[in-house]
Amino acid sequence: GKMAMGVDQYASAHQFDVLPNGGRIALQMKGADSLAVAQIRAHMKLIEHAFQAGDFSTPEFVHMRAMPGTDVMSRRKALIRYTYADLPRGGEVRIATADPESLAAIREFLLAQRGDHRAEH
Repeated sequence: GKMAMGVDQYASAHQFDVLPNGGRIALQMKGADSLAVAQIRAHMKLIEHAFQAGDFSTPEFVHMRAMPGTDVMSRRKALIRYTYADLPRGGEVRIATADPESLAAIREFLLAQRGDHRAEH
């Protein structure tokens, strides 16, 4: 996880929220650490651009497997919008679509991520 994110995964908290039109991936430091916050923000911006291009190699590297839903998300990338935003101690990427097949894939991906990371949301 640290190789992919640039921060200690145990000093940070992931959230994977399923939303009506897609979802949200948030990563924040648990404590104050300005360098780690900057690293998270850079990582999340890279994730936004990679996912928009249909590249899901980072989660595949972290989880050591193809993640559920990413085949559809890659194939239907033109129908999915990814938006990065800063958070107080990190950053988030929101995922949105109006396409039912893409929406189902996004939910599958987020729920798999949540389970693997044992995230709160």
